[in-house]
Amino acid sequence: MPFRIMLFVVIICLSLARNIFCDEEVKKEPDWNPYSVGPVAGWTAPVCEKGQLIAQPFYFYNHTRGTFDSQGNYNSLGGENRKNQMVEQFCLQYGITDHLEIKAQMAYQQNQLKQDGQTAYSKGFADSYAFLRYCMIEESGFLPHLSLMYQLRIPTGKFQKADPDKLGTDLMGNGSYDNGIGVILTKKFKPWVIHFDGVYNVPSVAKVDGIKIKNSPYLNLDFAVEYFLPKGFNLMLELNGYLQGDKREAGIKLESSDTNYLIVCPAVGWSNEKIQTLLAYQRTAVGTNTDANDSVVLTFLYSF
Repeated sequence: MPFRIMLFVVIICLSLARNIFCDEEVKKEPDWNPYSVGPVAGWTAPVCEKGQLIAQPFYFYNHTRGTFDSQGNYNSLGGENRKNQMVEQFCLQYGITDHLEIKAQMAYQQNQLKQDGQTAYSKGFADSYAFLRYCMIEESGFLPHLSLMYQLRIPTGKFQKADPDKLGTDLMGNGSYDNGIGVILTKKFKPWVIHFDGVYNVPSVAKVDGIKIKNSPYLNLDFAVEYFLPKGFNLMLELNGYLQGDKREAGIKLESSDTNYLIVCPAVGWSNEKIQTLLAYQRTAVGTNTDANDSVVLTFLYSF
């Protein structure tokens, strides 16, 4: 699977290079500015205009087909075991100035689990996020659009006092305040747009059922390529990677408790000046100590 992903990315990069150096129309149309939602898990570098308000709901349906263990080996859930999740997420963005915006994100989860003949269902709010983004450089010539970001994870989801009858489905947060900083890049090469962002996060110490838990800092990387078609349609391929080291429990390092994964996400969208829509499929391709998920994502973005 990783080799196929790499091959697909190489093909896209070669196509991008061909458009950059061979398509004279790109040089003649520097103001080309297509509309789209952008990546599912990542960001676009442009920020809201001053006074602009953008609302964006998401719907995720996650089906867990198995898990990746601490060695990266895949293990199917097997038998009649089932694990599914539905997430309704809502985001609001507001432009403070033409170069500075704020954003808030909240999510509501519904978790379902069938394990060894037992079933459980829980619903509730997950952790929330607050973001502040500042555009440093606007795209010009060969320079990409570049923005810096600060993000804060807020522990609004239940993270302790699990109900034993719920089989862990009632836990929806990690109990820590995570501070993160990131950089976002966007560059247009008609008919392509590429996005890249990296966000480094440092969790605080969380007290879970009386025990101090210290999760390691984690890095989230996202790369997306969009291809724009006539009549407002576009295709997208997104790669999202997550890297986090071992955690500490009561001051003791838990060996082989690191978490890593790579998610592959193809998508199709339709957009105009007022509303942008996207239908996406996410698949966890590889990982360690994480669920192997297949997800369907539906989102739209509306500007006021």
